[in-house]
Amino acid sequence: MSAALLRVLKRPRSLALAASLWASLCVLPAQADPGAQTPLAQRLAEIREVNRFIPERALPMLQAIDAEGRAAPLPERTEFLNQLAAAQYALGHDALALATTNELIELGRTHQDNAALAKGTLRKGYIAFGEHRLAESHRLIWEAERLAKTTQDFDLRLRTTISSGESYAEDGNLPVALERLESAAAMAREKGDPVQVVMALNALVRLYGTMREFDKGFRLLEEATTIALKTNSPGRMATLKSAEYGLAIETKQYQRALRALQHGIALERQIGAHSMVAYSLVNLSDCYLKMHDFRNAASYAEQTIEAARRLNDPGLETTARLNLGQALMGLGRLAEGKRQMEIGMQGYEASGAKPELQAVLVEYGSALERAGDLAGALRAYHRERKLSNELFEQRRQEAMLDLQQKYEADKKQRQIELLRSENQVKSAEIDNRRLQQRIWWLLALVFALASAVVGLLYRKVRHANAALHEKNRELKQQSVRDPLTGLYNRRHFLEFMRSLPASGAGCLHEEQTGALFLLDVDHFKHINDTHGHAAGDAVLTAISNGLREILRETDMIVRWGGEEFLAYLPTIPRGGLDEVAQRILNGVSEIRIPYGDGTLTVHVSIGFAPFPIAVGAQMLAWERVVNLVDMALYLAKSHGRNRAYGVRGFADPHKACIDEIERNLEQAWRAGQVDLSVVLGGEWKELRVVSA
Repeated sequence: MSAALLRVLKRPRSLALAASLWASLCVLPAQADPGAQTPLAQRLAEIREVNRFIPERALPMLQAIDAEGRAAPLPERTEFLNQLAAAQYALGHDALALATTNELIELGRTHQDNAALAKGTLRKGYIAFGEHRLAESHRLIWEAERLAKTTQDFDLRLRTTISSGESYAEDGNLPVALERLESAAAMAREKGDPVQVVMALNALVRLYGTMREFDKGFRLLEEATTIALKTNSPGRMATLKSAEYGLAIETKQYQRALRALQHGIALERQIGAHSMVAYSLVNLSDCYLKMHDFRNAASYAEQTIEAARRLNDPGLETTARLNLGQALMGLGRLAEGKRQMEIGMQGYEASGAKPELQAVLVEYGSALERAGDLAGALRAYHRERKLSNELFEQRRQEAMLDLQQKYEADKKQRQIELLRSENQVKSAEIDNRRLQQRIWWLLALVFALASAVVGLLYRKVRHANAALHEKNRELKQQSVRDPLTGLYNRRHFLEFMRSLPASGAGCLHEEQTGALFLLDVDHFKHINDTHGHAAGDAVLTAISNGLREILRETDMIVRWGGEEFLAYLPTIPRGGLDEVAQRILNGVSEIRIPYGDGTLTVHVSIGFAPFPIAVGAQMLAWERVVNLVDMALYLAKSHGRNRAYGVRGFADPHKACIDEIERNLEQAWRAGQVDLSVVLGGEWKELRVVSA
């Protein structure tokens, strides 16, 4: 795992030759006349360049001028507090950094200075990002951009524009992110400062990597490298080598990625940028993992752990332990590797980084499967599925909250308009009284006008009530439907199943039964990684439409979570379950999904079982049946995908034990406790294992 998943070091985004600056700032003659010192503004600008790469050196410099900085004129005092907060946060002093940032924001409010407000708000956005509060981080950064546009500080406007573009990219709005970063590049080119140009181009290169437009990224990287040579800045060149590593690793040019990292770490060590060296070490570990050089991967992961402890950076140590765990498993040291992986995942859980933890669980499960630990891989799979469902529900709740907020805003706006109309009525009534006093013969006309106004208001109220009723109906519909596919959501299915009689699907004829089918799209993560999330959404929508055609109107189809679908068939011939599974496999495989200049095709894996179903005299609850179907789905996944595994029934109740079956379905199948059927995609074929 690379450092891209770690908490980003929040720092000003301008660079210079840090080593020479350190020397020039630290070596002052003891006999120097204080009155002949370099102006504070210039010293702060030089410290800012050191702070970008070597915060552990910049912080003592700032502490040495603390009294002078806090007593300085407003522009210098603002920049002093900004740099102090940046150094404190980069070195892990989070509470101090937040206190200094709040002091900076209060300074801006007191003096009504938008430059100070913008710098403080931007710094607070960086802190929120480091604590995985993305929504708050983006809101603060966009507010800082708005404030910066009202100032004459070009460097501040450029930095907030770049940070705004990066925030839009993190929010998934790539078109707006591209517009922001291209605008920043144009601003920097027009100004002509090579440091600022390289800073803007570096951000744009990384965005092209996110957009998977790698050719554009490499071309822009060449331009940025040429300009960076003019800055004579090893640190700036090191950041470009980091960007080159990102592009190379995504395009699987592992040797180029390795060379970029080695070059970058040499530059970082040249200027003593220990934090940057530590992050390059973890990237080296990740690169060697992708090259299957597990010995070097383990070595660099261990070096990263030591560096992270020195830097008091728990996020970096967490990622290094994950890399170390994968490397040890690759070396055959399974128990040690699993222990390191669990420590790393505990770190992500403690920090609340759930999306990153989900990606780790996918890698962990694959590593365990390669190592032959199928039971461990199954546990990792279930942990990942549970976390995926939690994230899915969280995003659904956020969408519902956003819709509710929009509705409340519309409601308030209608109330304001209604109050405004009422005020107009009151004003009209006052005018009417004056008119009554002045012109008696117009009294009848005034009454008619007032009646017309009242009638108009009455119609408006009726219209508002009708709109409110429609909004309530829409909210109720959205509470049971998945917004992307229009299928029923998991919440509706759970409520429906709880409303069924305790015996299951009710009294069915002995030749009829109900059934549960659980589907998972094969290689869905590959589709998202290769074609983007828009392609993934198109695939889910197409499969949803296909299932409506394949199944009956009386069947309940549910978006179970992520790329999983569940179908509940209330009645079906007992011998027809395999046929339905075959129809779904073939039907989904025949779907053609237009995307871009071509079309996509997908397959699914299925687990299914009749419902209700009993072990001897024990009728299984629907939750346990869903769990059996989920385990059957995992068998379909692990045995080749594009197939369906179905639970037909169980052996003699004296021989079958549901607890043992739930612990390991495949083992129970092979021991004769479970009767399974296997349906292959493309053609129908039944397989059965008979007890000895």
